[in-house]
Amino acid sequence: MEVLLAQPRGFCAGVDRAIDIVERALQINGAPVYVRHEIVHNTFVVEALRAKGAVFVQELDVVPPGATVVFSAHGVSRAVQAEAQRRGLHVFDATCPLVTKVHVEIAKLRARGCEIVLIGHRGHPEVEGTMGQADEGIYLVEDLADVARLDVRDPQHLAYVTQTTLSIDDASRIVAALCERFPAIAAPKQADICYATQNRQDAIKLLAPQVDVVIVVGSRMSSNSNRLREVAERAGVPAYLVDGPQDIEAAWVCQRRRIGLTAGASAPEVRVQAVTDRLRELGASSVTTLQGKRESIVFPLPVGLGRKHESSPDGGAKPAAEAPAGTKPARASA
Repeated sequence: MEVLLAQPRGFCAGVDRAIDIVERALQINGAPVYVRHEIVHNTFVVEALRAKGAVFVQELDVVPPGATVVFSAHGVSRAVQAEAQRRGLHVFDATCPLVTKVHVEIAKLRARGCEIVLIGHRGHPEVEGTMGQADEGIYLVEDLADVARLDVRDPQHLAYVTQTTLSIDDASRIVAALCERFPAIAAPKQADICYATQNRQDAIKLLAPQVDVVIVVGSRMSSNSNRLREVAERAGVPAYLVDGPQDIEAAWVCQRRRIGLTAGASAPEVRVQAVTDRLRELGASSVTTLQGKRESIVFPLPVGLGRKHESSPDGGAKPAAEAPAGTKPARASA
C-alpha cells in the first residue's frame, strides 16, 4: 500500500493567524480569553486552545463585562461588533482578512445602492457574519433552485459575493445561473473564494485519479474540508472525512493499492502525520508527497499583539516573504 499526500494541504494563512491571535492574547492577558464560536472548525485545535485557557462561547451575553474576547476566523455581524463595544469587551478580531474583504465589498456596494446576492451555506458562521453586514438588501442563495426563485427589487443594480470556502465548481454553476437570470449582475473585482480553498481543491483533482480512496483530515463542521471530500467523490473515488487516526476504519483501505491523503485548511499537519502513522500500521509501506503550489502568504496580526504588521487599505493582507524552511507547517500544540 502506498500513501500519496496532496500538496498543498492543511493550515492556511487565515487559520494560522486566528490560532496565533488566541495564543498571543492568552500570553499577554492570561486566562481566560473568551472566543466567540470555534476559532476555526477543528476539534483538535479547539481542545488544545481550551486546555491553555480559552473559553469558547456561542454568544457574548455570557462573557463578563470588560473581559478579553476573540472573534473567530469566520467573522461576525455588525450587531455582534456593536454588542462587544456596548459591553466594554476587549476585542481581538481574528476574522480572516479574505472574509473581511467580502465584508468591505458589501459595505461599498450598499453605499452605491446595490442589492447583493450572497452565495453560501445557510447557518454557517461565515455566512451569518456576512449577511449581518447589511440591514437589508442582501439575499442568500445556496443552490440553483434558490436562484430560480430569487426576487430582487432592481436587477440593474445587483451584485454577487460568495462564501470563501465553497466548492469552486458548485459556485461557478450558481454564478452562471445568476448571470443568465440577471445579465447586469456585477461580479467581485477579485474572486471571493479564497486562495487556500482553490489550491486544496485543485490538489484533490490532481490526486483523485491516482488513488483508490481519499482520506480528508478535518472536522465535520469544516466547510472547506467537506468540500474536499465532495470533490474527490465527484471524481469517482470513495472519500472519507476524519478528525484523526481514531476515525479510520481498516475496511476503507483493505486491499487498496494507493491511498490519497489531504487535510482541510483548519486541520494541523500534526494530525496528518498521526493519520499517516495509522495507515502505516494498516500496511502502508511508503508515503509520497505530490507536487503542488507552495503557499507563502502570511496575514498580519491585530494591533496590540506584539508583531509589527502591514495591512492593505481594504483589510486584506500583503504577501510576506517566504518563511525559512520548516517554520510554516505544523503547530504541534494546536
